[in-house]
Amino acid sequence: MSGTLRLEGMTVSRGAGPVVRDVTIDIPPGKVTALLGPNGAGKSSLVLAVGGVLPSKGKVLADGVDLHGKRPERIRAAGVAIVPEGRRMLRGLTVADNLEVACYALSREDARAGRAHALELFPELEKRLDALAGSLSGGEQQMLVLAQALVSRPKWLLVDELSLGLAPVVVKRLVPTLRTVAESGVGVLLIEQFAHVALGVAEDAYVMDRGRIHFSGAASELREHPELLHSSYLQAGNAA
Repeated sequence: MSGTLRLEGMTVSRGAGPVVRDVTIDIPPGKVTALLGPNGAGKSSLVLAVGGVLPSKGKVLADGVDLHGKRPERIRAAGVAIVPEGRRMLRGLTVADNLEVACYALSREDARAGRAHALELFPELEKRLDALAGSLSGGEQQMLVLAQALVSRPKWLLVDELSLGLAPVVVKRLVPTLRTVAESGVGVLLIEQFAHVALGVAEDAYVMDRGRIHFSGAASELREHPELLHSSYLQAGNAA
């Protein structure tokens, strides 16, 4: 499919052995795709491998071009933006400086446009541009790391554990923004432990546990038949 980011046959090892085993996922343009699974399923390791941070085997096909094994900056330049869990930012710098750092590889014109786009999505940050990133609330910090990823106007956005540690009211504010981003043509992968968060916005869904995919299909199937999600987890446990 044109414009699709395809993770094909991805295997990631950490420590004693593989934590992701032969995983294939399609992230089409203009949609939110959910990757669900419990803690320890291998979701975060997969994301870090896609971003070039962890060694892996397989292919990362960005509209047919294999990015596997490339350095993180090359992957980002190809249009793949990663938002790892943990809200990673330069806490001792201001919000404005963090956005500036995220624009380092862009032309002055693109940086200006990207920054304006990010602040349009997160107007709350415009009021805090002079504040230190470490002084922001958890919700504001999550907005900042999303804004950093979006300043480069990526083709694909991979967000790991959007809701981690956030109040429900904050999650309710952030999730529709991902839908807005997808509607602009970006392919979004939302990695979540909490199924209800991701299924409320996703069109397609995968369920992952113990490093393997145990369900792939329409998110509506899991919304309408939650027993499918439960059975996927049970099958994973029985297979261990």
